Amino acid sequence: MPLSEHEQRMLDQIERALYAEDPKFANTVRETNPAVHYKRWILKASIGFFVGVALLMGGVIAQQVAVGVIGFIVMLACTLWGMSGYRRVANGGGAETKAAPERGQRRQRPGVMDRFEERWRRRQEGDH
Repeated sequence: MPLSEHEQRMLDQIERALYAEDPKFANTVRETNPAVHYKRWILKASIGFFVGVALLMGGVIAQQVAVGVIGFIVMLACTLWGMSGYRRVANGGGAETKAAPERGQRRQRPGVMDRFEERWRRRQEGDH
């Protein structure tokens, strides 16, 4: 949703004030790519996953069930964390997020039943 003229002017004014107050910080913020942040998430999650594998294997070797369970939980948590970062990188660096559809609103992509109904309609009209 685009900003109104008033909102755009206010945003420009805030940006100019930020540059006047702290130009180094403003340049750092402007040049920061969110994808870099999420790639770090993926790297940290990968390291955490391997730590979880080590804990799991250590628990099995030492016959300590609690250590093995903790290792599995660490692996699971790091996998979810890494997948979240990967999805955000794959969606364009997380710069823009799509708004969730409102409740009761249908998806834009046709479902299986819609395709079946369309095929049935074409057969009835003779458009094999």
